[in-house]
Amino acid sequence: MQTDNRILDDLARVASSAMGAAGGVKGEFETLVRRQFERVLATMDMVSRDEFDAVKEMAAKARSEQEALQLRVEQLEAALKEQNDSK
Repeated sequence: MQTDNRILDDLARVASSAMGAAGGVKGEFETLVRRQFERVLATMDMVSRDEFDAVKEMAAKARSEQEALQLRVEQLEAALKEQNDSK
């Protein structure tokens, strides 16, 4: 009976060590894949998320300003037409 417990303890210890090693290998693999992916992205000349968000915000602001200016031009053209029609 005691022999069985010792064998089971040894098996549990070996399995535990193997799981720990597998976890370490998994972490190393993930790090390796992440580095490779970052290297590929760097060669593709991609922008960061922060840069993308900043440009997106600038574009939204520019569009809003353009729409306001378009409305102002239309108002001025209408006023000019009204002024010319009254002459």
